[in-house]
Amino acid sequence: MTELVTTGTDLTRLRELNSLTVIRALRGYPPSTVTELSGRTGLSRPSTDVMVQALVADGWATVVEPTGSSIVGRPARRYQFRADAGHVLGVDVGGHKILAVLADLDGTVLHSTRRPVTSDADPATRLSAMDATIAECLAGAGMTSADLWAVTVGVTGPVDATGRTTLFTPLPGWTSVNPAEHLGTMFSCPILVENDCKLAAVAERWHGVAQDSDDIVYLLAGMRTGAGLIIDGTLRRGYGGAAGEIGALRAVRWLDAPTHLQNCPDLPDSVGPDDAAAWVFAAARDGNRAARTAVRRYTRDLAIGAAALVLALDPHVVVVGGGYSRSADVLLEPLRRELERLCLRVPEIRASTLGDESVALGALRLALDEVDARLLNTGLAAPQAPRRHTPAAT
Repeated sequence: MTELVTTGTDLTRLRELNSLTVIRALRGYPPSTVTELSGRTGLSRPSTDVMVQALVADGWATVVEPTGSSIVGRPARRYQFRADAGHVLGVDVGGHKILAVLADLDGTVLHSTRRPVTSDADPATRLSAMDATIAECLAGAGMTSADLWAVTVGVTGPVDATGRTTLFTPLPGWTSVNPAEHLGTMFSCPILVENDCKLAAVAERWHGVAQDSDDIVYLLAGMRTGAGLIIDGTLRRGYGGAAGEIGALRAVRWLDAPTHLQNCPDLPDSVGPDDAAAWVFAAARDGNRAARTAVRRYTRDLAIGAAALVLALDPHVVVVGGGYSRSADVLLEPLRRELERLCLRVPEIRASTLGDESVALGALRLALDEVDARLLNTGLAAPQAPRRHTPAAT
């Protein structure tokens, strides 16, 4: 007969895992009683009570005292996860803007700051804009870099294991930039770097139109075309970070697809390339024949790559995001017809509602995942006591 030996280390790790189980049962729920937490975690009520009291003592949870009166007896105490125990930051370094979004550990956005940047900005200019945007966001929330537990930066182009876009990026000179190394001089917390389309896909599953799906193809439809893939609930990066970069294959026709909109014959001379798509979509909505033809040709090219991804992955949902998703009423039906012509099974096609915040929101989710993974691997240490954050004057 084999005797089971339990060491002090085993018991300590078990307590840590049980504490994490209770934290997961607290996060994302209204204030809960010990009985409710016991039901969610599967732990006994006495064990749950011990765990939650320890979490309160360590600063991970707070007590919500009963309110009102009861003729039966005193209402049970309720407990709530202390979301302000730490904070995370998501940053979108795009072609025309820098957006920084700060959130607590529940993912509640507390402050955001955006700053324009020109598409032809050199790396030094873009990095300077990123630094200024982050600093302004922190100051606006009354925080410092020490308050952050994780930072994720979204960039354009496939991100390799070093956090750089060495394969390709349309941002001038950006292949030489290491964003994590640059931000490492400002932050002591983990810094992640990820492709913008992949982060947008994460955001759609977290807070967007694909919350009910584990199999998602996200299409970036705009001046640039790209894709992000979530399969079986997992973001797919690929071996070298280039999963979804199907537009690199010229036969797919994604590289030149937006030119159909920019070259519409009825486009007024006063409308520049950056505004051409908006004009064409509006004109197509009003019945302009040339504009409708331009939209049809654009969606035909967009559908080639989309169909290849659909046939390879058989997703539940295709989410159309990016700037052109604002014209979903004009864009989605032609795209659906093209996919019906090309695919064995057409998934649901939905338009993003997250606007241009999707990348930054996906970055927040990845930062939160990093915090969760670190807590699971290293155990719980008591967070710093909360301090009063006074937003800076704007």
